[in-house]
Amino acid sequence: MPEWIQNVDAGILLWLQETLRGGVLDAPLKLLTTLGNAGILWIALSAVMLCFPKTRRAGLLALAAMGICYLFNDVLIKGLAARPRPFVTVPELWPMVAPPGSWSFPSGHTCSSFAAAGIWLRTLERGWMKAAALILAALMGFSRLFVGVHYPSDVLAGMCVGLLGSQLIYWADCRWFQKGAPGKD
Repeated sequence: MPEWIQNVDAGILLWLQETLRGGVLDAPLKLLTTLGNAGILWIALSAVMLCFPKTRRAGLLALAAMGICYLFNDVLIKGLAARPRPFVTVPELWPMVAPPGSWSFPSGHTCSSFAAAGIWLRTLERGWMKAAALILAALMGFSRLFVGVHYPSDVLAGMCVGLLGSQLIYWADCRWFQKGAPGKD
């Protein structure tokens, strides 16, 4: 990472630690970030959606998007970037959860969140479900900053990879599996 990005990222994390931690946000954001481990929250919600005909497509596509995003984000990009976690490089920062052992860039929690939310925004009918998915994905990304295990640029990159992966899966579904769907030639 360029030094100026590293400095801005570190400054934001230290500000969060000094300003927002130690209050009512601690417990809920620690819980949320823990529920995001291995994408379990999003996988569970998608699995529940498979049980209902109206949400089955949303659940299946979200699982596919998370799968492809895992390969690109966690297997490929993290290994290539090899960015240490912020609590390793910013001595004043302390993590609020057990320190993850993987690389920092990009955020896998955020990636899986936006992969699922990106699909649900395109496939679910109810507006409140779409809004809830987007808010929950954004909160997941913020929780990673709050607990001190990701830089802001990690979360932004994870969001972009997740949204791109969800777009690719949605496009492929419309192109090859949905009759008369947008993008079908």
